[in-house]
Amino acid sequence: GYKNYSNNEMDFPLIINNPVKNPFVIPGLKKMQIDPQLNPIYLFDSFIEGDCNRVARRAGKTVAEKPGANSFNPLVIYGGVGLGKTHLAQAIGNEVKRSNPNKVVLYVSSEKFINQFMDHSRNNAINDFIHFYQLIDVLIIDDVQFFAKAEKSQDVLFAIFNHLHQSGKQLILTSDKPPKDLEGVQERLLSRFRWGLSADLQVPDYETRIEILERKMKNDGLEMPKEVVKYIAYNISNNVRELEGALISLLAQSSLNRREIDLDLAKKVLRNFVKSSSKEITIDTIQKMVCEFFDVPYDKLLQKTRKREIVQARQITMYLAKAFTKNSLKTIGEHFGGRDHTTVIHSCQTVKDLMDTDGVFRENVLELQQKVQLAAM
Repeated sequence: GYKNYSNNEMDFPLIINNPVKNPFVIPGLKKMQIDPQLNPIYLFDSFIEGDCNRVARRAGKTVAEKPGANSFNPLVIYGGVGLGKTHLAQAIGNEVKRSNPNKVVLYVSSEKFINQFMDHSRNNAINDFIHFYQLIDVLIIDDVQFFAKAEKSQDVLFAIFNHLHQSGKQLILTSDKPPKDLEGVQERLLSRFRWGLSADLQVPDYETRIEILERKMKNDGLEMPKEVVKYIAYNISNNVRELEGALISLLAQSSLNRREIDLDLAKKVLRNFVKSSSKEITIDTIQKMVCEFFDVPYDKLLQKTRKREIVQARQITMYLAKAFTKNSLKTIGEHFGGRDHTTVIHSCQTVKDLMDTDGVFRENVLELQQKVQLAAM
């Protein structure tokens, strides 16, 4: 028979036949179930994949499918604040529990681990502490950078890590930096962190940010004008947590003021989040946007070349510069290696003609126009 205990009610249960005396053992109880301490909202389905996190997410899926029986052990997920480290780590745990209910999964923050260890150390129960953690099939430790300078906790973690790894159990660690940059952590621990895979989470790009917002809106049954979604995605680029926070703030203001969500409300609400409310677009800004969009080196845009992709990128840039800046045709030409105003006129006409005849070209120009408009807001 099984009995459920929460880690909040007691620090840990132990198997009855363990030589260490366990005050929680109930006669006849073979095994106690351990509360995995997982948040059920953290799932793979709600973790949007993009270039910023593809390796980490796919490695996480592999680990969830075959915990302990893969080459990513430990899996170290690292990255800045609010990029989804905890979400991904707990998604692995939730998936393991879904597909392997009998697996013992435990999520613990490094701070809680250290505090538990200190409590057991004061009570001369370090062996009990170690033996408990050796029961875990999938151990997830969040924010391992906080082990820095906690020497005795590191010694215990080293012992637990070795036992679990040698027993074919899975370890998942998160950190705000890669193992090689963790200071104050023993080299022998760092070397073990490097045994598996270290995968980073980066800041999501514009398209991924839009997808994150749209997925959250869909999950919460919300609707919002596309231009507002784009405005939020363009202006909040630091991390996912801030992105979702901005969306929640906007919804709260809309509800409290009984006002429809539109671009004006978004601008008003997002003043606390947004870099600046109104920016003047320069030719240089447009040049950089177009170069990034078409993956064209900036210097090539200014050179005399007949390569089609370079010529088209230059023509589109001139077209956008004329539409979105107050510069004269002569000034625009000067920003492209000293070309004259007739070249700018010809480029603008060529872009208009191509937009009428080439669907893909038209889509590219319209998307760039939107990007420039968003940058100007």
